[in-house]
Amino acid sequence: MIRYFDTHCHLTDAAFRDDREAVLRRAADAGVARMVTIASTVADAGDALELARDTPGLWCTVGVHPHEAEAASPEALAEIRAIATDDPLVVALGETGLDYHYDNAPRDVQRGLFDAHLELGSLLGLPVVVHARDADQDVAAALENMPGGTRGVLHCFTGGEGAFEAAMRAGWYVSFSGIVSFKSFAAGDLLCEVPDDRLLVETDAPYLSPVPLRGRRNEPGQLPHVVGAVAERLGRDVVTVARATWDNACAFYGLPLDEGWAR
Repeated sequence: MIRYFDTHCHLTDAAFRDDREAVLRRAADAGVARMVTIASTVADAGDALELARDTPGLWCTVGVHPHEAEAASPEALAEIRAIATDDPLVVALGETGLDYHYDNAPRDVQRGLFDAHLELGSLLGLPVVVHARDADQDVAAALENMPGGTRGVLHCFTGGEGAFEAAMRAGWYVSFSGIVSFKSFAAGDLLCEVPDDRLLVETDAPYLSPVPLRGRRNEPGQLPHVVGAVAERLGRDVVTVARATWDNACAFYGLPLDEGWAR
């Protein structure tokens, strides 16, 4: 069986409250052997870490989503740092970034918290998972001005040449979700420009189910559809893309390649 690595999902989301164990079983049956569940708040990070401790093949992040930036407490960064340094199951910071589409938090507050995550990532040696929507210029500026050597990924990438070019110059990764299977996906040219060793895939579950499951709740077990869509757009076979994105995900999150490794 082909093995897959879902680099970005939200298993603590309320959408999975009633059947999370069944979701995890379906993921395993589909060959999704590793996953990283992404935090949106400090409290969510605690739940994510608890779930990761109970679930083989699952790791987590800690951070504050830009939608939650205004509600974050003044102590949020200190709490993030404490959680990130306390347990090796925390493999990245985020998701953080900028969202000017919904503007759920003031833009200056989003930017301040984003910059703080980038600085903390550099300090702790952890990669940063970045959400970017309708904020291309400011995301690019943040990446251009972050501390040297800060590592990260533009997650669920749908376009934005400024952020893409800044990420490429910084040696960052780019991750694609089920949106790559949509007819409306407009970043095909940029997908083809991502270096083979910096390409990642994700579900962003429970959001963004890929074709042919669009409109339903998404879950990690649907990742093979994402990989298939990426492979089709790149003109490659699924096995090649699955293997490359597994290796890349392990490198990005600092995990050994061997699926049988027991943490």
